[in-house]
Amino acid sequence: MKAPFPAAAAMLLVLGGCANRSGEIDATGGITAVRSACPAVAIPAATGDITLFNPVSDTSATAMDVTATMTNVRSTCNDAGEQVATTVTFDVLARRTRTDDARDVSLPYFMAVVRGGSAVVAKRVGQVQLHFNAGQARTQASGQASSQVTRAAATLPAEVRERLTRRRKAGDEDAAIDPLTAPEVRQAVQRATFEALVGFQLTDAQLRYNATR
Repeated sequence: MKAPFPAAAAMLLVLGGCANRSGEIDATGGITAVRSACPAVAIPAATGDITLFNPVSDTSATAMDVTATMTNVRSTCNDAGEQVATTVTFDVLARRTRTDDARDVSLPYFMAVVRGGSAVVAKRVGQVQLHFNAGQARTQASGQASSQVTRAAATLPAEVRERLTRRRKAGDEDAAIDPLTAPEVRQAVQRATFEALVGFQLTDAQLRYNATR
């Protein structure tokens, strides 16, 4: 999944454990969305591909050396303890232009934990190792990264949960008011919302190339 940086927040949040599943219409006419302490996982726009040129200063098609794409991003999350632990795995599919000799290529990638859609609270950089055999134009490798967020940080305050989940009846003064329109509620939801973002660690030139190609 590719998503812009930052990602949009959900419109309605309900505590986990509700009998309804995400997206279902509640018996009272509302729509139920289940909020999890686990971070959403995505590839930020323009960071899921990388192109190496030879020479580096030439970005024409004839100078393309190696191209690679990050795909099959999957995550597992353990939110049973005080630390919400997320492990992200992904595949890298690569292709090179010259195939005469065997070659090893190392590509940098990052995993960033983002809070509230914009604040990077942690970031790690790793390397994916690619190996091309002589005569081989394509290859594939896998990568993995992990993150931890404290459960307390990813949990909404009790008063905010009550405002979001309280049933409202027709005729109530606030029946037609979305609680997320209240600045203090919206800010509390943002503070408790985390994302785990993975992508290639690009140079400024590589990022510009991806954004304008």
